[in-house]
Amino acid sequence: MPTFSLERTPPLAPAEAWRRLTEWPRHADVVPLTRIEVLTAPPTHEGTRFVARSGVGPVTVDDVMEVTVWRPPAGEGSGLCRLEKRGRVVLGWAEIEVRPEPGGRSRVVWREELRIRLLPRLFDGVLDRTARLVFGRAADQLLRKA
Repeated sequence: MPTFSLERTPPLAPAEAWRRLTEWPRHADVVPLTRIEVLTAPPTHEGTRFVARSGVGPVTVDDVMEVTVWRPPAGEGSGLCRLEKRGRVVLGWAEIEVRPEPGGRSRVVWREELRIRLLPRLFDGVLDRTARLVFGRAADQLLRKA
């Protein structure tokens, strides 16, 4: 079960970095072959559920997630969002932390543990490299797009 961490320092205030990373439907714009459906009423809060459906045609995988921690950054404080993966195939968790940095910038730390049910541990290395690539690219694009 690969666990990885990505760090970025965008030239954005913490509130703006947070907004860009936690508007769940925007993730579909930057993750190939993925659609996002938010299953609960806005705004996002603890208990919000959404599904990232990835694939083509009838061959899809659902990544069902629930927000279990929702603490947006406020003032000089850090923000933390924790997602628990509740699907039948994709398991694990993800955390997005946004901290203020000097000069009005932010430090973004994205941590994730990713498991695919029934995928042998032999494939952990491939899964780790693929997840780092996909989520790193997604984070970069989300933080770049307004």
